[in-house]
Formats: sequence, C-alpha cells, structure tokens
Amino acid sequence: MKYFITGVSGFIGSNLARELAMDGHTVNAIIRSPLNGDLKDLPNIHLFHGDLFDNEVLLKAMEGCDVVFHLAALAKAWVKDPKDFYHINVEGAANIFLAAKLSGVKKVVFTSTAGTMSPSPEDEPTDESTRRSMPYFNEYEVTKARAEELARDFSQNGLPVIIVNPTRVFGPGPLNASNSLTKMIDGYRKGKWRIIPGDGRKIGNYVYIDDVVHGHLLAAQKGKAGERYILGGENLTFDEFFSRMGKLTGKSHRMFHLPLSLMTASARFMEWQNRLTGIPPLITAGWVKKFLSHWNLSSDKAKLELGYHITPFETGVRSTIEWLEREEVSAELVLSYQKA
Repeated sequence: MKYFITGVSGFIGSNLARELAMDGHTVNAIIRSPLNGDLKDLPNIHLFHGDLFDNEVLLKAMEGCDVVFHLAALAKAWVKDPKDFYHINVEGAANIFLAAKLSGVKKVVFTSTAGTMSPSPEDEPTDESTRRSMPYFNEYEVTKARAEELARDFSQNGLPVIIVNPTRVFGPGPLNASNSLTKMIDGYRKGKWRIIPGDGRKIGNYVYIDDVVHGHLLAAQKGKAGERYILGGENLTFDEFFSRMGKLTGKSHRMFHLPLSLMTASARFMEWQNRLTGIPPLITAGWVKKFLSHWNLSSDKAKLELGYHITPFETGVRSTIEWLEREEVSAELVLSYQKA
C-alpha cells in the first residue's frame, strides 16, 4: 500500500514511517528541512519538501495514496505568538483533510492528544465518552480539540477521518521535544533527574512507542470514521513511575518532591521574564496546572474495536534503557573514530 505522512521528523511519525517502510509499503512524507537519521536512506520512503499549506506539493505527494497519517503539530509549551497554535494545529489540519479529500484518499488517521480527554477522579479512569470536566489547560489542547471537531465534520462529509489520542509516550526514537519522557528516563538512569512533581500521587498514563505505532496502523485498518481512540498504556502515579524506574535501572536515587505551588510560581516568573528579556519559558502555568489533575485513562475502546494491545510498562522501559545504552556506545565509538 501507499501512505502519506506529515510529522515524519517527530517521535511518533519517524517510528511509524520506519515501520511501514520496513514492511515494504511506499511512504510519501512532507518535510520542511533535511531529515536526519536512517529514514532518508530507506528506498521506499519518498520525501517532498514543503509544509502543511503547500497545496501543490501536498496533492502531488498524496497522489495514489491509500491512507494519510496526519501527525504534524505545534506541541511546544510556549511560542511567541499564540496564534501559531491555531494556524498549524487547526488550519493546518483542515488543509490536510481537504487535500486528502481532493486526492481521493480512502482514509485519514489524525493524531490528536489524550489531553483533549477529561481529567479523571483518582480511582476511576475516564475514556472517550467522558464529558470534559474542566477547561483546557493550554493552547495546544484547545487547538487539538478544535481539530478533532474538524475531523468529525469531514467524516460526515465524505472523508473518513479516524482520531487517535496517544497518552504520555516513551521509547526509542529522536530525543526531541515530543520525546521528553524518554529524555527524563535517560536523565534518571544518569542520576541527573531528581524531581517528582507535587506530592507524587497524581496519576498519569504511560505508553510504549511501539503500541502507539501499531495503534495508528490498527486505526487505519479498523477505525470508524469520526471516532476517537485512546492509545494508552499503564496508569501510574509519579511515585510509582520513579519507584519502578529505580528497580529497572538498578539505581536508587534520592528524589525530591517539588511542590506544584513552587512549580506554578516558577512558571509565572519565567513568563514574566520572557516579557522583559525574550527568553522562552521552559514551561507555562497552564502546563503546570495540568499536573494538578489525575490522568487515569482507559484504552478499552481501542482494545475492543481495534484489537489494540498494551506492552507492560516494565517491558517498554527495559527496551528503552537498552536502546539508550546502545546509542551511548555508538556515540562513543563515533567520537573515538573521529579522534583517531
């Protein structure tokens, strides 16, 4: 089959493109800048230079494609102009959906976020049908929710769009902003990450990258137009997350609970500092507020309708650590070769 992918340089997108290419499928991908890594060397991955608004390039790249995977998004904690979130995440999605419809694509899989779901009571998981219990915490969630509305609109007007909602993803892949959880795992094993947000009791959902990739493929095969599917893993408190991390790495680091009030104050200070100096804040108060809620989520719908499978947390983390160690050794060998 032939696929078109946006966001191929990102964490999920790069893994998805590699999986499809290794299985012998043809992958067309749109990129704004030269692609790093091994993807550019795979013979059945074809790269088209452009962005979400280059209609001529989009139509050419989608020609003859069976499925479109739209993963590209603006997911930063902060940008200078908040309107950029709407431009990329909403208008960009609308343009991809329209190009797919004009190209006669059979199906679109749109990657949203579990952040559009409702935060949960502590012991009761929420799912796709749970009514949102509070306002969205940041512009990223707001614009992703709006893009989901567009996906449903297009589905009602002849273009089948399936929505997938990954939770907190970790695993082998580019150590960029979209793979921050793996960077945190790497920091813990090196003794450089010692912070636990708040009292450590807030629940989050953690999913291994392979499950998210396979969830995308299952959505393309079995997903229902206009429906959304949580692609998640295990629900753990922050304390449980780092306790298991200690056992899996064999390293017991002294951890420090950072009060959320202090995190919020620090975020507001960085936002204030930005107005004076132009230095981008590492995190905003809206993102910190998200950590005040439980995110106990259920993937039962994806299991039932798609055949989705969850890799045990320990298995995923072990594979991630092994990959990080191999990458470290490879980097050292390259450095030694350059010095020789």
